[in-house]
Amino acid sequence: MMKWIMKGFCVWLLISVTLLASHPFFGLTVQAEKEARTVRLFKVAGDAEAFSTTIQQRFPEIEVSHVYDTVWNGVAVKGMPKDLNRIGEGTEVTAQSPVQNYQMALAGSVPLIYGDPDQRQHHRSQYTGKGVKVGVIDTGIDYTHPDLKGNFRGGYDFIDQDKDPMETVQGKATLTFHGTHVAGIIGANGDMQGVAPGAELYGYRALGPQGMGTTDQVLAAIEKAVEDGMDVINLSLGNTVNGPDWPTSEALDAAVEKGVVAVTSSGNTGPGLWSVGSPGTSGGAISVGASFPKLKLPVLLMPSVNGDPLSILPMDGAPNWVLSGKEEATVAGYGRKDDMTDVKGKVALIKRGRIPFTEKAYNAQNAGAVAVLIYNNGKGQFQGGVDPGMKLNIPVASLAREDGQRLLRRINRGQTTLKTEYIQAMDQMAPFSSRGPVTHTWAVKPDVVAPGVDIQSTVPGGYRAMQGTSMAAPHVAGAAAVLLEQHPDWSPIQVKAALMNSAKQLVNQYGDPYPAHIQGAGRIQVNKAQKIHSLVYPSSLSFGQLDNERTKKTSIVIENLSKETKTYFIKAPREKGITWRLPAPVTIPAGHKKQVGIQLTVDKAKKGLHEGTLEVVSDESVVNVPFLYVWKNVDFPRIMGFEMMPGDEKETYDYEVYLPEGAEEMGILLYDPVTFDFIRVLDIQRRVQRGVFRGTLPEHKLTGQRIYRALVYARQNGEQHTFETMIDMEQNGP
Repeated sequence: MMKWIMKGFCVWLLISVTLLASHPFFGLTVQAEKEARTVRLFKVAGDAEAFSTTIQQRFPEIEVSHVYDTVWNGVAVKGMPKDLNRIGEGTEVTAQSPVQNYQMALAGSVPLIYGDPDQRQHHRSQYTGKGVKVGVIDTGIDYTHPDLKGNFRGGYDFIDQDKDPMETVQGKATLTFHGTHVAGIIGANGDMQGVAPGAELYGYRALGPQGMGTTDQVLAAIEKAVEDGMDVINLSLGNTVNGPDWPTSEALDAAVEKGVVAVTSSGNTGPGLWSVGSPGTSGGAISVGASFPKLKLPVLLMPSVNGDPLSILPMDGAPNWVLSGKEEATVAGYGRKDDMTDVKGKVALIKRGRIPFTEKAYNAQNAGAVAVLIYNNGKGQFQGGVDPGMKLNIPVASLAREDGQRLLRRINRGQTTLKTEYIQAMDQMAPFSSRGPVTHTWAVKPDVVAPGVDIQSTVPGGYRAMQGTSMAAPHVAGAAAVLLEQHPDWSPIQVKAALMNSAKQLVNQYGDPYPAHIQGAGRIQVNKAQKIHSLVYPSSLSFGQLDNERTKKTSIVIENLSKETKTYFIKAPREKGITWRLPAPVTIPAGHKKQVGIQLTVDKAKKGLHEGTLEVVSDESVVNVPFLYVWKNVDFPRIMGFEMMPGDEKETYDYEVYLPEGAEEMGILLYDPVTFDFIRVLDIQRRVQRGVFRGTLPEHKLTGQRIYRALVYARQNGEQHTFETMIDMEQNGP
């Protein structure tokens, strides 16, 4: 149960950075006012309520905003850093975490997951999720929408601290619509039909105006949803911390243990390995990646040049890419006004960065461009969006850095003609969908994928198409509701198994299956999950890291749901240097289950990440079980989740960073943000333990200029990982 202590806080998080933020890095703002307070989470051993009472007596200046004892055991505390540090030194504290940033991560997608992509038949079965309670932890729900008002049942608002989880709609602060869109995918029941139109919808508003929220508010929402008896909860949000022990991931694990099916988006920071963030790293939750529904996707060809077509991804909030025939392309720098010297009647190729996407597109439109292409400034493709309130009338699309640079070189050589063609993209993976696996546990993530591109759903005042794993996750939450109506006695493990065991394994354009760290078990098929006769769980296997210990053992449970005895065979892929010890054919009576052991021995293999699929075969089905192991070592992110805040002493700053496996050395280097000239070493730490590290810096190391480009690195066992971020020494930029 969660007790309310005090209202309010001032640390907010952006949920949909892709709409406006085009900078390559998440900027970090350090308040100029050094007396500002901050929020920290403390996990405790023992009674969290008693701990709360004790620290409030010892530290009268602090505010305990939440006490958690349902899905997480601890407190959220707002106070001066020096007081928080002293609290963290208490023997009852087992872990402490900074508040982290979260990103928010039908008509065609619902028939697809019901097995009827061509919509030849009505996709519905007799089950619609009737009577199943689904909690939407998001920006709220516009429960006045005609397609949602019939199914809305209540909830709680953790922004305004009341029982009215209304979306931020017209006439109030900055509008939001994300939660209403998610709710519609799950359970719209009007002109638009969601996956589970009979489900009961509850809103838990943990993200407020501008889609901002905090870790502690998300934790509070999870607790309240569990206490309110939700059968399913959906979290279409996440941060960049790839670790299994982040508070929100632990909270979802606990919710699952209490009988709640937890569904979460994997994130929109693909296509790189290790890009899944918390709470998508939760072992018990169903983490969902994004695939394409039945959709014609524009690609660009340069008629005078041989080579693969350029894949583009239309941006949210802009008109559809409807160009046909041939267009002229030109280079327009970063999309600033003075870059628009030769764009009239042409497609403007613009580099990501410096100014928001919306401003780039608006400048191009005003200069007469017919379309905008924004190419990434980091590796791979990205998901983007523009402000729909700007009423752009030209299409805007993103493309990968590599494709953008290829196009740039061709334009500079005078090859400026572009031709648009359209290809069928159904059941291809979305390039922005975050990839696994999970650090430390090496767990397979995502678990499944679902349609997440160009998904039409409800928003305040009407309907809108959006894209992202935020749109994929509610397809799975709705599917879970349908299965729970059909099987009300099923546990979250059984629901997860049914969806994973019946998933369609997706293949790329060359016909090769996507690896497990990209698609998990595959794209959900609700119609097949409803008819499943055998369950295998856990539905993915991680054998962890093998080196001196060459053999790992694990087990799976095979459950026979049918009305007759069945015999099962387990098959493993053949790989040189790999030996499997599998059980003999196992016979299981109707309605029974059996646990069987599986052993993997590695004699010789290439260093790094290995993955594949085991097959559990019966007379009527083949269940694919993705597996993963690491041989000796693998290159993975050694550092993430960097945050900076005022220090506990005068003339100091504190920083926090997450190290999934610790580090022999960790450091921060400062550079000029424009010239990239090296300025100084900000900090170096050695022999840092796994988890969250908190460091203190003297103020004089951050004087001399307002904005720095910081290179943060960690080194362990000969491997080094780095990332860059911007540090702004003032609360408000120019």
